[in-house]
Amino acid sequence: MIENNLEYCNSLTKYSRLKTRVVNIGDVPLGGENPIRIQSMTTTDTMNTIATVEQTIRMIESGCDYVRITAPSKSEAQNLLEIKNELRRRGFKVPLIADIHFTPNAAEIAARIVEKVRINPGNYIDKKKFEFIEYNDNEYEEELERLREKFIPLVKICKEYGTAMRIGTNHGSLSDRIMSRFGDNPEGMVESALEFVRICEEFDYYNVVLSMKSSNPQVMVQAYRLLVNRMHKENMNYPLHLGVTEAGGGEDGRIKSSLGIGALLEDGIGDTIRVSLTEDPEFEAPVAKKILSRYINRINEDNIESVKVINYNPFNYFKRKTLETGIVGGTNLPRVIIDFSKREKVDFKDLKDIGYIYDAVTDKWNIADGAADMIYCGSNKLNIEIPSTLKILYDFNFWSIAKDDCSNPLLTKTEFLNTEIIDKENYVLLNLSNIDEDIFNKLKQSKKSIIVLTSDNKNSLLEQRRFFIKLLDENIPNPVIIKRDYKNISKEEYIIFSSTDAGALLIEGFGDGIWLSLESSDLIKNGVRISESIYSFTNRIMFGILQAARVRISKTEYIACPSCGRTLFDLQETTDKIKTQTEHLKGVKIAIMGCIVNGPGEMADADYGYVGSGVDKITLYKGKDVVKRNIDSSNAVEQLINIIKDDGRWIEPNN
Repeated sequence: MIENNLEYCNSLTKYSRLKTRVVNIGDVPLGGENPIRIQSMTTTDTMNTIATVEQTIRMIESGCDYVRITAPSKSEAQNLLEIKNELRRRGFKVPLIADIHFTPNAAEIAARIVEKVRINPGNYIDKKKFEFIEYNDNEYEEELERLREKFIPLVKICKEYGTAMRIGTNHGSLSDRIMSRFGDNPEGMVESALEFVRICEEFDYYNVVLSMKSSNPQVMVQAYRLLVNRMHKENMNYPLHLGVTEAGGGEDGRIKSSLGIGALLEDGIGDTIRVSLTEDPEFEAPVAKKILSRYINRINEDNIESVKVINYNPFNYFKRKTLETGIVGGTNLPRVIIDFSKREKVDFKDLKDIGYIYDAVTDKWNIADGAADMIYCGSNKLNIEIPSTLKILYDFNFWSIAKDDCSNPLLTKTEFLNTEIIDKENYVLLNLSNIDEDIFNKLKQSKKSIIVLTSDNKNSLLEQRRFFIKLLDENIPNPVIIKRDYKNISKEEYIIFSSTDAGALLIEGFGDGIWLSLESSDLIKNGVRISESIYSFTNRIMFGILQAARVRISKTEYIACPSCGRTLFDLQETTDKIKTQTEHLKGVKIAIMGCIVNGPGEMADADYGYVGSGVDKITLYKGKDVVKRNIDSSNAVEQLINIIKDDGRWIEPNN
């Protein structure tokens, strides 16, 4: 373990899965040496037995080891038996999980039927009215005792029937009691779960799984790390269920999920995962399988120097302080670099692909919020006029000959050491294996040098993190661009792998920019473009990673739940409709929730909320305050837009 009081993983530099206790869930045990399991949740009406069974089968066939089904009331909980029996008649023995919110009596019924129940401690027994109440110690203990009395019957039933339990905390749905004492933060999330765990242990019930979900990957990662830390201190080792809740759909959902889940898997944390997409549930497991593909038979081929004491706090966002060097570092937002080095001639179409549109009539540039900040041209001279905000990077030898005052050089380690200090921004290619005292000394003298951090290590994230720790140890404040090159992988694999590799560093406060290139047959075949430009694609994904890491906001943020049997409207259709009309609102966070369970609590830090409150009825929120209640879904999107307008945050889209 890391030898200080911030321990949360076996190693920061060597992949090593955290050892947890084994929890039996039907015939598919979890934790210990067992494989990391995959699960998802049905979206059908639980009272519709056949529809739920058939969707469950599709989920099993797509790769799910467990299937979760909502049980919002006693009737749905009772119908789980019909669903289970029909699945068994069809030859499927997948363990079923009952998803419980607000209704202890439903949980007690379900625990006698299915292999596992999931409860949310924030709304299972505790009060949730978004009221700040100052509890003195006696009042706090009285509430704990009330919780204990209500929870004990479920613990006893689970123990009697051999039923597992997931105690699943969600950021934003913490109880008023926890919020008042700890706040709406990772510490509150962890304490909320551990209160319930301690009650379980009173009755020698240990068949428990824990989760710390949030729609914000930064909060989610911090909460899981803190949970592991706290479990160690209390001699606990329960398996962990990982997931970024309400991640949304499409590319953004995959980016968020890969960033949060992947960051923890790299630390060896996690025994089961669920990718929460606003798509049909059978599409979730294939994404989860791609995330997990890098951790099956993972080998630590390259030895990376271990870390005895970490010099930053992994439980809070810490931005490494760097020098402001041109547009990089200091208080600047993280920058995006696009690699044009394989283009002998860059044209206006290429620039349009990365957010720069030239209007010949007005002789002006229209620059998108998601426009790249810099282009790397290698040794190919750029022969078109570009906007002054777009920077050019050339190889050092070419730059030295061209004498282009408007560009900056990219140097190798050897070039950097053998060249006098350059009195303008310059970029230096380095990796952990080629740094030494000479490099450190030169960097300390060269205040305008920006490190471009590369890695060929299969454990690249761990290697690059070790590099950042060395910079902290040596008090070297030069900015760092995180660079990775991906070859022979699909577009979806690029999204997943790059989101983990770069995003996990960014949420730790490491990195002043990203440069993530791709060579893929999904985009180019026999030298001919077969889909969108590779530059457009990689640029969009890099900005998506920065947004998911919450370090650079360039577009609207959507917090959309993945739907379930509680949802009372077409979530995918509604999400698409809201996106179509609001996606130009940079920095605005809109939550789209299927029901009151995922409503004002779990949408956490959204600016506006669109929440199902009945059949074709919607309640609209500003923050966590209701603005309009139970309005018809037919005109709810228009009324949501009116609320944004009344709040002064609406701008007309550019057509």
